[in-house]
Amino acid sequence: MSKTIIKSRSNPAVQHARAVRDGKDNAYLFIEGVRLCEEAVGAALDIETVFYTDAVKADERGSRLLSVLRSHGCRLIPVVANILDSISDTKSSQGIIALSRRARTMEETLKPLAGVPLVVILHRVNNPSNAGAMLRVAEAAGATAVISTLGSTDPLSPKALRGAMGSAFRLPLWTGASFERALRWCSERGIRTVATSAFAAHTHIEIDWGMARAVVVGPEASGLSAEELEAADVRVRVPMNPRVESLNASVALGVILYEAARQRKFEWK
Repeated sequence: MSKTIIKSRSNPAVQHARAVRDGKDNAYLFIEGVRLCEEAVGAALDIETVFYTDAVKADERGSRLLSVLRSHGCRLIPVVANILDSISDTKSSQGIIALSRRARTMEETLKPLAGVPLVVILHRVNNPSNAGAMLRVAEAAGATAVISTLGSTDPLSPKALRGAMGSAFRLPLWTGASFERALRWCSERGIRTVATSAFAAHTHIEIDWGMARAVVVGPEASGLSAEELEAADVRVRVPMNPRVESLNASVALGVILYEAARQRKFEWK
C-alpha cells in the first residue's frame, strides 16, 4: 500500500473521483462503503482505484477488504478523513471509496436469458434511491434482467448503487433503451408486457406469471401515460385500502414480483 497520505483536494486522483461521483466521467462507477465495496469484489468488477482512511485500515473487516483489493492489483490511496469527506456522496463518509470501470449495459448484456424470463422495465423512473431499491427487489424476487429507458435516472449512479446494495452489479442491465424498443424487444422474444396502473381492471394476482413476462413501472409521480399503458399487453393494479392513494413504486414492484415468484415456485434460499 502507498504510505503517502493525500491531504490536498487538488490532487488529480481526488479530482477525478469527484468527477465520477458527479456523473462527469461515465466510464467509471463510484462505489462507497465497506459493504458495497465487498459486493463489488464479489461480483468481480474491474476496480482500479480505492481511497481509504486510517479508520478503515485499523478496522478488522476494513483491513481484510483492503488486503483483498491489493491482491487484485487495485491502486490503494490513503487519504485523510476530510479529503474523503470531500469526495464522499454521503453526509458522513464511510471511510472507503472505490472507482471501478463501468461494465457495458447494452441490449447485448441481456443475451441470453436463462429459463422463463421475468424482466423489469423502469420507464422514466427519476428517483435514484427508488431505482436502486427496484433493482434490489428485482434480484430478491428472482427477476432475470432489468431495462432502464431513456429519461430514467442512471441506475448505476452513487445513490442508486447504495439503494441496490450489490444487485446492480449482478443483474443483467440494459440502460438507455427507448420505451418502444424495450417493448419491441420483449415482443420479439415472446415476453408479454405487464404495465402497472392504479386504475387497471385486473389485479396483479389475476394473471398467469408462469409465462415469460416483463413488468413495466412508470414515473413515481405521474405513472405511465394512457398511450404507454395501451402499448403493454396487460395492465394490472395492486389492490389496497381505498383510503390509500398509492404505493411507493419500489414497494408496488416488490408486491408484484413476489406474486410472480410465488406462482413460479421460486426456490428461496
